[in-house]
Amino acid sequence: MIPAAFSYHRPKSVQEAVALLADLGENGRALAGGHSLIPMMKLRLASPGNLVDLAGIGELKGVRVDGNDIVIGAMTTQHELIASHLLADKIPLIRETSLQIADPQVRYLGTVGGNVANGDPGNDMPAVMMCLGASYNITGKSGERRITAREFYRGAYLTALETGEVLTAVRIPVPAAGHGWAYEKLKRKVGDYATAAAAVILIMKSSKVESCSIGLTNVADTPLWAQEAANILTGSVLDAATIKRAVAAAEAITSPASDSRGPSQYRTKMAGVMLARALDRAKSRTRG
Repeated sequence: MIPAAFSYHRPKSVQEAVALLADLGENGRALAGGHSLIPMMKLRLASPGNLVDLAGIGELKGVRVDGNDIVIGAMTTQHELIASHLLADKIPLIRETSLQIADPQVRYLGTVGGNVANGDPGNDMPAVMMCLGASYNITGKSGERRITAREFYRGAYLTALETGEVLTAVRIPVPAAGHGWAYEKLKRKVGDYATAAAAVILIMKSSKVESCSIGLTNVADTPLWAQEAANILTGSVLDAATIKRAVAAAEAITSPASDSRGPSQYRTKMAGVMLARALDRAKSRTRG
């Protein structure tokens, strides 16, 4: 289908973008890579009268260190995340996830900000950011604020962003040296959303889990942070019985819809399978 008519704006600064969005109100939408918004517009599930394209704002791109955090500009593409030596060294989970998003053509244009900001439960990065304990820098007409990824998602396509606000950067605390990581994703074909997926960050000490964090993708109307499952694993040696209890706890918080990817019960079980696989691979990568 063809989208409804709209006006196009291309600001050159965050301040200009925020001012435009504030003036346009509910009739304006920020445009990043466009891979979620444009298909929705074609299906007439979204019909903004104005698109504010953020692609011309240079300050929204790049990956840098800030103290104990890594800050990623919202308009940094998935391809640039994959190519970043800094991320590969400090937070390899980001690169591993980016490599599983859609296909190379999409990754050249799709941005981290667009992936995390629009509240699409099928996007991969939101659960990963919850797993990593990331926070989002947000700028609006009244100033700047920061909100954690774990507090940001309110429902399908519903987030903590207020009218006129722009997500400008993702801030991620660098995991401890020697941590293990994994993103396991089940999908029907290349480029598809996950049937179910699990992200894991694991820190081991003396063969026991010192800390664990788990994120789940596309098995509810928001990404999920499986805190209870992680608590069950903490202090364990990742024995089979404990993993089984943690998997059950993770499955219990899911509520996927039955769709073309399978019935809800199947998708819930696949979330558990992905978590078990992610735990095994994350453990194999730990040092300590």
